[in-house]
Amino acid sequence: MNRRQALTGLAGIGLTGGSLWVVRGNDTSRADAFPITVETIDATGSTAGETTLPVADAPTLIDCFATWCDPCKEQFPKLADLHAEFGESVAFVSVTNELIGRGTPRDELRRWWDTHGGAWPVGIDRDGAVLAAIGASSIPSLAIVDATGAIQWTDSGQFDVASLRTQLAAVSESR
Repeated sequence: MNRRQALTGLAGIGLTGGSLWVVRGNDTSRADAFPITVETIDATGSTAGETTLPVADAPTLIDCFATWCDPCKEQFPKLADLHAEFGESVAFVSVTNELIGRGTPRDELRRWWDTHGGAWPVGIDRDGAVLAAIGASSIPSLAIVDATGAIQWTDSGQFDVASLRTQLAAVSESR
């Protein structure tokens, strides 16, 4: 093996490791992306209007979902359980980037929310700003953002309940 091959191999390992670090929920470099204001709908636990992410003076769990997303449906009861456990110390906000009012009727989103046990604000990420801010490349995606707007944790796909519980406990204790 010559020097060029060795350096190329090391660079590849570094890139792969860095990519895994980001994917596994540790990229906090997008702290300047917040605050972001999203429209909210009238549904269980949510009122029509707007909310700003992160929620003022609170760490915020941001759940990016879609009504057509089966993994979103599967993980929703787990989120509801965690909301019951941490909802007093961590704000929960779910957002969808579906075309509400243009592709998906607002009533359909409301029915989905109520059927799946939503009990916290649900918003519409019309321009994908929330997804971009947390670096989401797929749905479902989650992020915990502290009150200053710094991303503390991210995850995409099905989340591990124990890991998320640990993260929520850590930010709720730091309040």
